[in-house]
Amino acid sequence: MFSDTIVGAANWFGMADWRWMRSGWAHAGRLTSTSPLPRILGMYVCRECDQELNQSSELCPYCGTDLTQPPAGEVVSTKKRVNLPRTITLWAMMIAALWGILWVAVPMRFSNPAKQSETRALEAMTNLRSALHDYAAAQGAYPPSLEPIGEPARAAAQWAQSGGYSLQYTPADPGPNGRIANYSLSARAGNYGFRNFFSDDSAVIRATHEDRPATIQDPPIK
Repeated sequence: MFSDTIVGAANWFGMADWRWMRSGWAHAGRLTSTSPLPRILGMYVCRECDQELNQSSELCPYCGTDLTQPPAGEVVSTKKRVNLPRTITLWAMMIAALWGILWVAVPMRFSNPAKQSETRALEAMTNLRSALHDYAAAQGAYPPSLEPIGEPARAAAQWAQSGGYSLQYTPADPGPNGRIANYSLSARAGNYGFRNFFSDDSAVIRATHEDRPATIQDPPIK
């Protein structure tokens, strides 16, 4: 009888120990597992009622828990995976755009504005003088205005204006035959301290720093 009592007690403690271990494992699975159905010793159990379930179950038939949702209080990560190639491409585009801005802005910031403007005025005079000579070669005389020159004259005037200069074409008086054999061309600076330029059909360009139009008496530029 005593031995039967010992065996019975052992069986009871063994069953109690198994129940305690099963409950502990189930709760451990509920606290640490991120899957809808914690797996314990090859079995899947409901995280709420600890009843055994089929692995494919989405709803517990015993307590009605929605097993497709994460356990209460568990934080689900929503961090998006970084697309490394796309990130590198975006950074490369931003660096290229910034470099392009600096490439244009820095030289303009540190360059000599007077030299730039005077260079444009001289280029405009040269282009316009070339167009006048082409016209004279075709017509036998220079035009009474720049209107017959057309687009080359307008382009030269706009280029000079971009540097703060205005071009002035002055034809000579017609000769006995009614033809214009000479002209003068001046570029007047709109900014104080910039040089003013003068030229004629000799192609010599003269300049002055004085605040007045340049004339044929001013020294030629070097």
